[in-house]
Amino acid sequence: MKLVVFGANGPTGRLVTQRALAEGHAVTAVTRRPEAFPIENPHLRVAGADALDAAMVDEVVAGHDGVVSVLGVPYTKEPVTIYSQGARNIVAAMNRHDLRRLVCVTSIGVHPQLAPEEKFFYRKVVGPILLSMGRPLYEDARRMEEIVRATDLDWTIVRPSGLFDATTVTDYRIAVAPERLPGMFTSRADLADVLLREATGDQHVRACIEVITTQGTPSYARVFLKEALHIGA
Repeated sequence: MKLVVFGANGPTGRLVTQRALAEGHAVTAVTRRPEAFPIENPHLRVAGADALDAAMVDEVVAGHDGVVSVLGVPYTKEPVTIYSQGARNIVAAMNRHDLRRLVCVTSIGVHPQLAPEEKFFYRKVVGPILLSMGRPLYEDARRMEEIVRATDLDWTIVRPSGLFDATTVTDYRIAVAPERLPGMFTSRADLADVLLREATGDQHVRACIEVITTQGTPSYARVFLKEALHIGA
């Protein structure tokens, strides 16, 4: 399968690219800094492009079988447009070139109802702080979901929880919205595995799914400091 990965130079994007190549797929990795992309493979093309540039997106999408978007930004108080504008450009390019399969990442923060089993400290302290810090990000990710869901593409929206790094894929859990799972974390390895499974299959077409890691999860403090405040990253 020929896949194009937007946001390929981020931590999850690199993992998706590596896993796809290891399974024999051809990949076009899209990044604004192609010179910094660390992966080499005969079946890999690294494309320098900005998801906010419609002409660039159109050029890199052409000739592929499916699109994976792991576009994202760190927590910020500034307005965010990368999710929604990137989605508009990707959807337009896919329609123009007759591509059907789109898999993209947003966040459980887009629809932050917590499972009733969730721990009190997370529901009342950690969760509200993270949602407040990430409000511009979540608002734009919500706009992205609206754009994608309004299409007739074969789309899947994947919503991870708090991201952390892990070395192996675990026996993660998946729920189809509006079902919610207890759990506060998603490893990037698990997220990358879900994205590749969805992009190359059709199990959850036109569905929003949540992925939760249950094994080897970190502490609240570790994820909060590294992912939200970028301390020790």
